Amino acid sequence: MHYLSFDKEQLINLEYSLYKEILRTNKAGSYLCTTLNGCNTRKYHGLLVSPIENFGGEKHVLLSSLDETLVQNEAEFNLGIHRYQGGTYEPKGHKYISNVGFAEVPKITYRVGNTVLSKERLLVEKEEQVLIKYTLEEASEPLVLRLKPFLAFRNIHALSKANMFVNTKFETVEGGISMSLYEGYPNLAMQLSKTADFIAVPDWYYNIEYLKELNRGYDYLEDLYVPGYFEVTLEEGETLVFSAGLNEVKMLSLKQRFTHELKKKNRKETFISALEHASGQFVHHNKKTAEIIAGFPWYGSITRQTFISIPGLCLALKNPQLCETILDSYLKYFNEGFFPDHTDQKPFTYHAADTSLWFIWVVQQHYKNKGNPELAWKIYGPAIKRILEAYRDSKHQYIRMTPDGLIEAEKEKVALTWMDSTINGLPVIQRAGKTVEVNALWFNAICFGLDLADMAGDREFIENWKHMVEKVAKAFLNTFWSEGHASLADVVNNGIPDWSVRPNMVIAVALDYCPLSKDQQKQVLGVAKKKLLTNRGLRSLSPDNLRYKGTVKGNPEERESAIHMGAVWPWLTPFFVEAYLKIHKKGGLPFVKQIVESFEEEMTEHCVGTVPELYDGNPPHMGKGAISQAWSVAGVVRALHLIRKYNDE
Repeated sequence: MHYLSFDKEQLINLEYSLYKEILRTNKAGSYLCTTLNGCNTRKYHGLLVSPIENFGGEKHVLLSSLDETLVQNEAEFNLGIHRYQGGTYEPKGHKYISNVGFAEVPKITYRVGNTVLSKERLLVEKEEQVLIKYTLEEASEPLVLRLKPFLAFRNIHALSKANMFVNTKFETVEGGISMSLYEGYPNLAMQLSKTADFIAVPDWYYNIEYLKELNRGYDYLEDLYVPGYFEVTLEEGETLVFSAGLNEVKMLSLKQRFTHELKKKNRKETFISALEHASGQFVHHNKKTAEIIAGFPWYGSITRQTFISIPGLCLALKNPQLCETILDSYLKYFNEGFFPDHTDQKPFTYHAADTSLWFIWVVQQHYKNKGNPELAWKIYGPAIKRILEAYRDSKHQYIRMTPDGLIEAEKEKVALTWMDSTINGLPVIQRAGKTVEVNALWFNAICFGLDLADMAGDREFIENWKHMVEKVAKAFLNTFWSEGHASLADVVNNGIPDWSVRPNMVIAVALDYCPLSKDQQKQVLGVAKKKLLTNRGLRSLSPDNLRYKGTVKGNPEERESAIHMGAVWPWLTPFFVEAYLKIHKKGGLPFVKQIVESFEEEMTEHCVGTVPELYDGNPPHMGKGAISQAWSVAGVVRALHLIRKYNDE
């Protein structure tokens, strides 16, 4: 049995299989995403979703789905499944699914009487091409396999509607056809590894309904274009490979290409190997540079999340050099000590009060692994200096250092921290003023910079900054600590503290350099453990707060109002683990190990083999948001690494 396995008796149950999703990427921006049974429930689902250069590199759904039909003795058995307006499913091919397995790639097995057909799907690495391999494993006689492509050719955030402008013409190519539905799009070549007949029956399929979009309060009906279908005869034991890609290929090379790509895939045989595979899906390679896609299916690059993700992703991929490649790739966006919020959205905006400080934290984590202070200071010292000077000298319009040495950030109608959800353009939580995690990162950055400079022999930097340590530490305690609360204020604005219990104070305890005493750290963790900790991460707000929202549901506004008012965020898990082990040492291992290992249940619950963006604050903590998020996966990996490190020591 594969590590990622499912209840065979439940596979035909739509309530079971529709809520489990499959994701594969090509490490260059393209992805394949659908549900366990192949019924698309999101507008973001598709078998080939790729960035299109003519449209600014934004992702577009090209091949939405591919219906298979077995034709035997003039009887037709359609293995596809679509949901139409009103909740009608047609055809109902899910009833033929007998098994779904995950080894190197997902494999679906269909049984129709005594006939058994298996299907395996993968994306060609760093190319815009999906390969689907069919194997007729059991059959009493030859049969006909019919393949019907459903085309969208639209942006992932839009929906296709039947229209008079669609280009219905196609070209015959080796092993299939090639066509583009609209001007500006490249041709999509659909080819088979065996000579097949293509029967042109151009038609629109109307009002395909996306259940997730319906539940999320978005437009949810789409019309998809079907140019016709392929027919090919197969015998028992025979294999067939279907290809859809932006470049025409030799039909006789398709089987070999599938085998070659399959060998690159790792088997998901353990919790760790599943996380390792998920980690690799976020890395977007482009020649000598690399960036991190924040999450699938709808996110691009978010710089803050990239920096927080890097240590965990590099640990999972066993590639410390990748850290340097990514940091160097993002340094080209560096401007006056700050990084843009996104690297794929222009013009760049510089609204994050913490991102540059997270950059220094990444260098810190990387240095702990490589341990060469002279080299680290030579490579990253100039950037660290520019960042610290930019904060100290208030070079950013909305971010400034106050006379007591702390960092204050405020911009009207804009949230400048990671809690940046908005409704109608206004922040749900603005957190204007002095925020606890920004100032904790600021103190940590100064201390790390001084220690690294000391080991590298940079006396000038030390003289300029050594007085800041005591000054910032004193101001931090005076501003955020109160014996009466046994915790840290989340934000202080014009001298007024907000004592809402939020997880940001845990980051302060977890950092290598913390101005709190051990007893104060222990008190903070005690409050966090009691009010915020779950088996899926930390809540964004304590349930005893009147503003707490325990579920993320409803329309976009309702969901946005909840994600930072109680939703659970997995990316915070390693910070709790690190802080807890800092206080309790090996005695804390059994407790945090139990918390982190509980994520293994998630490997078959939401999106197979990965971790979603967030969870409901209330049990049973259902997965919400993006189905696979980089800092969530990286957080679990880093938490496991911390536990293993303490175990080894």
